[in-house]
Amino acid sequence: MRLITRKIHSTADAENRRGTALVETAVVLPIFFLLLFAFIEFGHCFMTIHTMNSAARRAARLGVGDGSTTADVKKTAKDILGAAINADLDDVKIWVKDGSSFDDVALDAGDISYDDLPDVNIEDLEPRSLFLVRVQVPYHQIGILGPRWVRGLNLYGQSVMRKE
Repeated sequence: MRLITRKIHSTADAENRRGTALVETAVVLPIFFLLLFAFIEFGHCFMTIHTMNSAARRAARLGVGDGSTTADVKKTAKDILGAAINADLDDVKIWVKDGSSFDDVALDAGDISYDDLPDVNIEDLEPRSLFLVRVQVPYHQIGILGPRWVRGLNLYGQSVMRKE
């Protein structure tokens, strides 16, 4: 008799909890997918930044040698980015800046205003002069999960090299 009572009692509890799995799924599933898509988007964002750094590094490496021009450096960076990321190349900005401020040992790179650095022509640089190649791509151009509403946020890649 005791066994039957327990069985009836547990069956009644199961019937009272019939919709809880559905409610729990409805609460947890959107949060899970939000996190999943955020991981995908951030991973793609960091991959794009790595690609931009690589493009800046390869373009700067071209500018190190004799006979290269600023136009060659910018074209190389743009060609690499055009082949690697899906962005409108008209919105991609590439600068070649004076990097002599990086020679200061006490410099904190976080304090540099890259927009205020003077532009330079690679062909006019003296040997051993530092220069910076900086690449900017608007985030709304590379987002994969629909962040087209994000305006004004830019991703940057850069490389500093010394003219030979």
